Formats: sequence, C-alpha cells, structure tokens
Amino acid sequence: MIALRRCLPLFLCVFALAGCSGDGIKPGARGLFDLIAPPTPAEAVEMATNRWDADQRYRGTQLLSNAPFAGEAVYLALFRDNANDKDPGVRAASIRALGLHGGVEDVPLLLTRLKDEDPGVRTEAARSLQRIHSPDAVSPLLDALDPAKEGEGQVRVEAASALGQYPQSRVVEALIAAMGDEKLAINAAVQDSLRTLTGQDFGVDQAAWQTWYKQNPGLFDARAAYIYPVFRRPRRWWEYLPFVPPPPNEVAAMPVGVNPNDIGAEPSDKK
Repeated sequence: MIALRRCLPLFLCVFALAGCSGDGIKPGARGLFDLIAPPTPAEAVEMATNRWDADQRYRGTQLLSNAPFAGEAVYLALFRDNANDKDPGVRAASIRALGLHGGVEDVPLLLTRLKDEDPGVRTEAARSLQRIHSPDAVSPLLDALDPAKEGEGQVRVEAASALGQYPQSRVVEALIAAMGDEKLAINAAVQDSLRTLTGQDFGVDQAAWQTWYKQNPGLFDARAAYIYPVFRRPRRWWEYLPFVPPPPNEVAAMPVGVNPNDIGAEPSDKK
C-alpha cells in the first residue's frame, strides 16, 4: 500500500500527459519515458500537416508554436499555410504562432484574420498584433475596438491593448471613447494603454480623460515604452511532480518592428 501511494503521483502524471486514453499514448512506446516524451519536431510537423484530421493539425501546430526553434523559415511557412485552414481552431493556433515567431511581413495576414468569421481567430489576430508593430494595423485595430463593428468583447480587449503602442491622437480619442464600454475588461485594457501613451492615470473616469485630452496638446510628452502583455501564472501542484513541465510562462518585451532606442515621446499629431 505504501509503495502504491508513492507511485500514485507518477501514474497520475502519465495519465494526465497521455490524456487518460490510448489516443494520447505514443505508438511504439517501449517504456515509461517513451510514454511521456513529447512528440519530436518531425512528428509534430506530420500532425500539423495531416490533411484528414483537423484535431491533429491543431495539436501539431500548437506543439510547434511553443517550440523555441519555431522561428525558422520552414515552420513559419507552415504557420502561414495553416492560417488559411478551413478549421477555425487550426487558424487560431497558426495566428498565435505567427504572433510568437513571425515578423512585420506577417501583418497583412494578421489583418486578414482580424476580420475572420470566427471570434477565436479574431481574438488571436488582435493579440498577435500586440507583439508585431506596424502603422498599417492602426485603422483595423480601431475598427476592432468599436462595438458597432466588433461584437466579440475579447477581441475588443486585445485591440485596446494593442493600440497602446501607437502614439496618435485618433488612438487616444478612440480609447477614451471605449471607456464607455460596458465590459470591465475593456475598461482595464483601455486604461493601461492610455497610461502607456500619455503617462497619465485617471482610472476609468472618462470625463477626466476627456478634459485632460482637450487641455493638453502634448499628448505624448510623458509616453512610456509599450510592453506587450504575456501569459504568466504560478506552478500548480502537479507541475512539481517529476517529468511534468512547468507552466509555459512568457517573457514580456517590446513588439517586433519597434526601434528599442525610440521609446521616448513623439510629437503630438493633435490638431
């Protein structure tokens, strides 16, 4: 009984990683370490390009997107191809991967998916545009912030965050207007972006922001560097078990395409 108790966490680990079914166990596994080993890059590519199984394409794309080598040209080409997949889950995973590993050249594709019929894909597109800087994204992001044009609240949240990297008066105007959104998550994202752009903090007091905007021509004199939000959480108890990887926490940084030496104030374009 004592031995069983000692082994129980390991068995739980194996079943958790295997999905508690035979489908999650690697074919041809010859031992415990083979059972719990992740797919190889070649296996993940095979999954991501499985023309018959959308779930396999999704899982393979996700696996590759989390790999440190996924910025290589061959994997970027795969993500770009899968961003046009007929399955929305595959498209969303691919757009997320481009946000993690792509560059300014991927902005046109991200903007196309920002208008995707699936809200999950649009959400990932807006989130990826937080990580890749391009002035061409401003107008589409403003549309994605407008509840009259974008009905999905999470898309508006991500768009509000992405706009925090663009010091333009129309961006500030739109963000202040978005303070009236009924969703608190959007209010919070708007507040963060306005704080970054202006160096001011009036909370979610829309009237105070409007008054300050009208009275201050130097909107961006106290502007701070935009740092995109990242996924971070503490370890859960099972992630302390042997062979269980830690949470996929990310490191915050400035978007691709931004000059790191140009983080100060820019001239206001306010008329």
